[in-house]
Amino acid sequence: QVQLVESGGGLVQAGGSLRLSCAASGSTFSRYRMGWFRQAPGKEREPVAAISRSGGTKYYADSVKGRFTISRDNAENTVYLQMNSLKPEDTAVYYCAADERVTATMLGRLYDYWGQGTQVTVSS
Repeated sequence: QVQLVESGGGLVQAGGSLRLSCAASGSTFSRYRMGWFRQAPGKEREPVAAISRSGGTKYYADSVKGRFTISRDNAENTVYLQMNSLKPEDTAVYYCAADERVTATMLGRLYDYWGQGTQVTVSS
């Protein structure tokens, strides 16, 4: 079983950047496909990005394509979300998730393990 801890959230002005990290422990990190999701107040959770176990396959939500980059460092047991050109509509709690199946997926219901989330607030 893997434990996930997100960090790197904060308050940033529109147009700014943040890098979120999700540190995994308790199991072999390279066995897990990873995803980033977010939930804004009053809205349902939505997928942001996903990455396969090797890092060779990546998916992005249309709303973040070209602005966000997901990556992972299996030696450091960490997955990252680099967020550039942030917009107020990116404001949300961001969660990382893990699952032991092979293929990267943006479907939240297919992830078994979740972190506690980190708040990202983008001011206009």
